[in-house]
Amino acid sequence: MTSAPAAHHVAARPHIARYGAVAIGLHWLLAAAIVASFGVGLYLHELPLSPLKARLINWHKWAGVTILALSAVRLLWRLAHRPPDLPAATLAVMAAWQQRSYRATHRLMYALFFAVPLAGWAYSSAAGFQVVWFGVVPLPDFVAVDEELAELLKGLHQLLAFGLGALVIVHVAAALKHQFVDRDGLMQRMLPTVGR
Repeated sequence: MTSAPAAHHVAARPHIARYGAVAIGLHWLLAAAIVASFGVGLYLHELPLSPLKARLINWHKWAGVTILALSAVRLLWRLAHRPPDLPAATLAVMAAWQQRSYRATHRLMYALFFAVPLAGWAYSSAAGFQVVWFGVVPLPDFVAVDEELAELLKGLHQLLAFGLGALVIVHVAAALKHQFVDRDGLMQRMLPTVGR
């Protein structure tokens, strides 16, 4: 007699399908790299020319190439591993336009993961500064040195970076809304597990 309520209680708890460990690791690693690179980019923009600024520019470039590589790995992993379905509780509170926005935002973020570092790399090439990843691996210049093109690409890189920053803020705000307002367990899919 006492076992029935317990069984009912367990069955009533919704199961949230989670991303795999590799997808979770790539998500948070890429997130940390993007936030750090964006912060360094903002900081060095205001610095006068100095050895510190030169070092930060190199670190920013290395971070950009690393973000590009991580984005490629993450995209390939995503294509080979179907993401978990949205929780039923999430679908219950999301209107059709919100579901379309969710998908469009993710696609645009993926596009910008590539576009931002590629624009920065092209800007560096056009300005006549080869990117040497971690000071060890020289990367090819894929545009010719051109001062006018460099200025154009610099502006494009900044515009795309701010666009990505805005999308990240929207992404985080939406995740927090689902976690603390809707309480639908959506964030649980991407949080690392601690212990069991």
